[in-house]
Amino acid sequence: MTGKFILWLSAIVFIAYGLACLVSPGLPAEYAGLAFISGDALPEMGAMYGGLQTGFGLFCLLGALKADYHRPALVLLLLGIGGLALARCFWAFTTPGEIGAYTYGAMSYEYFTAILAAIALRR
Repeated sequence: MTGKFILWLSAIVFIAYGLACLVSPGLPAEYAGLAFISGDALPEMGAMYGGLQTGFGLFCLLGALKADYHRPALVLLLLGIGGLALARCFWAFTTPGEIGAYTYGAMSYEYFTAILAAIALRR
């Protein structure tokens, strides 16, 4: 039950946010306070936040719908999102600048997701 819940939630969140970022790559840049200073910036943001997150969400959806993909999708959540959480936490608390609601919100979601994936994998 926990596994299906976190896979469905992740599928919805990643597909929705990924498609929004695919259509508007400036969206995540604005949230994080980033500026586009070269021609490579827009394709990079569109690909990483739009394409990658949409694909990630689709794999979570596949894991929620097909038993053969259930555990691999949970492992992907644990390692991928857990890695994001740990890296974001390290840099959030070692940066000399002030961090905002975006970073705290992302970290909360990432830890919540990784912990639920780990719990589901242990069952």
